[in-house]
Amino acid sequence: MKLMRHGPKGAERPALVDATGQVRDLSAVLPDITAATLSPEGIARLRDVDVSTLPVVTPGRIAPPWSGMGKFICIGLNYADHAAESGQPVPKEPIVFMKATSALVGCNDPVVLPKGSAKSDWEVELGVVIGSKARYVSDQEALAHVAGYCVVNDVSEREYQLERGSQWDKGKGCDTFGPVGPWMVTRDEVPDPQDLGLWLEVNGKRFQDGSTRTMVFGVAALVSYLSRFMTLYPGDLISTGTPPGVGLGMKPPLYLKPGDEMRLGISGLGEQRQRVHAWDPALIDG
Repeated sequence: MKLMRHGPKGAERPALVDATGQVRDLSAVLPDITAATLSPEGIARLRDVDVSTLPVVTPGRIAPPWSGMGKFICIGLNYADHAAESGQPVPKEPIVFMKATSALVGCNDPVVLPKGSAKSDWEVELGVVIGSKARYVSDQEALAHVAGYCVVNDVSEREYQLERGSQWDKGKGCDTFGPVGPWMVTRDEVPDPQDLGLWLEVNGKRFQDGSTRTMVFGVAALVSYLSRFMTLYPGDLISTGTPPGVGLGMKPPLYLKPGDEMRLGISGLGEQRQRVHAWDPALIDG
């Protein structure tokens, strides 16, 4: 299944995408797609629904695919070639940082640069959505705790991240710096998360074109590793790192500016498109 939400902020409605690509309204089945919906029991209940009886809708704004995200966890330098372009060694253990949940936006919502930002950057990433509680799980058990997968753009302000002290979170958690979606694709539709192509373009030029095959730490290893340091709950999101081709790695570096358009996607998981804007709180709160 491809689960999604659509509608204005604060008035989102649940939906799914059927096998023909039509969006079907789920409002008569459940009030919203929440963290609880992503549990094995919640997914099983949705599988019992006769999709053909659900009304077809034309979505407007596409919202984040579920509500109630508890943690937005990110993994740094998880592609060896991206580590090289960043001038960093390949990590011996996963680099873990958090993105503020207030950074979360829909897949096509505006990306608003912070005041004075001069080094904001793009990063297409595979998102892993937790479906059942994971605590000290093994690599072999890990994928059973995954509800599904989605596209993430880990937008990053490099000056805040790298030049304003040692904490990456400052450059990662700015408002609108976490576009997610358009859908969450359930685990059964992604037989091998380590065989997905991912790409990103800015203003029609392709900068990133990689594969999850080259991740340093795969999805199962990451879920297992993180579960040793924190309990993972349904609705938590793990953004698993980006392939090479970010603006920081260009020679000279190339950063986002107002008016730029990012387009990105992952095979089978859909596409995103965001316009970059100068600081405007109305675009964040509206």
